[in-house]
Amino acid sequence: MNRKPRMQGIVWLPADGDPDDFPPVEQALEQPDGLLAAGGDLSRARLLSAYRRGIFPWYSDGQPILWWSPDPREILWPAEFHCSRSLARSLRKRGYETRYDSDFAAVIDACAAPRGDSTGTWITAAMRSAYLDLHAFGLAHSIESWRDGVLAGGLYGVQLGRVFFGESMFSHETDASKVALARLVGDARARDLQLIDCQMATQHLRRMGSRPMPRADFVTWLDKLCPAVAGDRPH
Repeated sequence: MNRKPRMQGIVWLPADGDPDDFPPVEQALEQPDGLLAAGGDLSRARLLSAYRRGIFPWYSDGQPILWWSPDPREILWPAEFHCSRSLARSLRKRGYETRYDSDFAAVIDACAAPRGDSTGTWITAAMRSAYLDLHAFGLAHSIESWRDGVLAGGLYGVQLGRVFFGESMFSHETDASKVALARLVGDARARDLQLIDCQMATQHLRRMGSRPMPRADFVTWLDKLCPAVAGDRPH
């Protein structure tokens, strides 16, 4: 029997609880799609545990930490990446230089910046701090597009085993984030990367080849591609 207290139909995780003690992803709500639990913390141990189970944090300032596992899950197999004609032209002619991890903090800050009419962000100060910590331990990475010494776009995420869990991307110039994704896909074999988690579908991602995968299948792939390694959990 699940004895954890519930909050509006979902499990509440105590901040001082076991980082591995998530409810089964099958308990996630259908509306809103994938909401599984609330509370807990953003410690390295809990984040690693969440990602390996197909769970990620997503919430706004003023909310408790919310944990999600949507069904289906949007994924991208590197071999299925679609490079449009316009993106191919950008790769050839726009003069972007792509880099890994040269300014992770700048990438996460650009992803957190308001866009359009929006004034808020889900990348809270606590989220920023947590992913900077993952980056310091070689677990979170940025792929960046630079032009003339200026950061033009990029993306960041977490790589565990052979899975890259994409978190967010931004562009200040045409196709800059797409160029960064193309670099990640192009380097997939060298980086021993077999699957890119896109979390949720967008038209932007679908045009580049992402597709839905049933959550149960996604979790099965995680068991194969990013198993826990003895000693990788912080004490």
